[in-house]
Amino acid sequence: MRVEQLRATYQLEIQWTHFPLHPDTPEEGLTLEQLFAGRKIDISAANAEMAQLMATEGLPYGDRSMTYNSRLSQELAQWTGSHQGGDRIHDELFRAYFVDNKNLAHLDTLLDLAANLGLPPDEARAVLTSREMGHLVDADWQRARTLGIQAVPSFLAGDRLVVGAQPYPVLEELVLAAGAGRRV
Repeated sequence: MRVEQLRATYQLEIQWTHFPLHPDTPEEGLTLEQLFAGRKIDISAANAEMAQLMATEGLPYGDRSMTYNSRLSQELAQWTGSHQGGDRIHDELFRAYFVDNKNLAHLDTLLDLAANLGLPPDEARAVLTSREMGHLVDADWQRARTLGIQAVPSFLAGDRLVVGAQPYPVLEELVLAAGAGRRV
């Protein structure tokens, strides 16, 4: 992945900021037909294009038919970030959502993902049922609004923002303009 390549090449501090992507999606999710109703989108063609883009990046992509509310998964990611190896949650969430078509609004799905990372499921359950990370996700959402972020992925370094899946040279230019030094 390009971000991992940047992290390996440059001295960077990566900060994930969560984004309210379709926050009104109900817990049971929506079919892609429901999500894009009234818009002239060929879902099969869009999925094929996305699969090709993912393949180009060396990323897996499943036969996605649903979209799910990601709010609770963002709260899980906030919690895992303070644990050893917890930053791997982003890869786990990606795979669950884009490859395995799992509902990230379901508590049991998220508990399984936490357990896969070796994190204590009882603690994860307590954090998610208490919603104690909610205020941090709210702060992320506000930060995204303040920065004018309207799509994912978006990359911010210094005072420059680039939006969308970008080629490596664009991201490299972004971090160099922000003063990133090469790793020795």
